[in-house]
Amino acid sequence: MPLSEYEQRVLEQLERDLGSDAKLGSAMARASRPRGRYIWAGVGVVAGLAIVVTGAVSQLIVVGVAGFAVMLAAAVWALLAPRPAGGRSAGSAPARRRKADKSFMTRMEERFERRREQGDI
Repeated sequence: MPLSEYEQRVLEQLERDLGSDAKLGSAMARASRPRGRYIWAGVGVVAGLAIVVTGAVSQLIVVGVAGFAVMLAAAVWALLAPRPAGGRSAGSAPARRRKADKSFMTRMEERFERRREQGDI
């Protein structure tokens, strides 16, 4: 079912507003964690698993526990990797804090009023 002209205009306006939202843009632009870190963590998990199996075969509980610790450490190391900050600048932090002082609904009401005054709605 196609959208009416009004619905299309509102949708386009929402898309423009989402594109101009700095907080959303920075959240979407964050770089992912380095792939190499995941590869090394996978190697660590496999090595830990091999140590656990060796401990089970040799019936040495200490070796099995050590293997489990190696697996756990490798997994935690991969998951707790710091993410690159992206393009954040020190000057934009105060502006974001000021914007965050207002509630979400207050900001939406202000945007709606601005659009109505401009004749968009």
